[in-house]
Amino acid sequence: MSGQDNADRPSRGEQIDAAEREAAKRRLLAQAEAERIPVEETTRAVPDRRWRRDR
Repeated sequence: MSGQDNADRPSRGEQIDAAEREAAKRRLLAQAEAERIPVEETTRAVPDRRWRRDR
């Protein structure tokens, strides 16, 4: 019957994988936040007029 008790708990390897995924997610979020450009510092896109045909 003790085999049934273990079925409800994730294995040690699964726990390690989950912890590594969570750490990777936190690193990615921290990097994205560090590279984020505040909206106040962005400029409005201006169309490139070199490609417009003047006839």
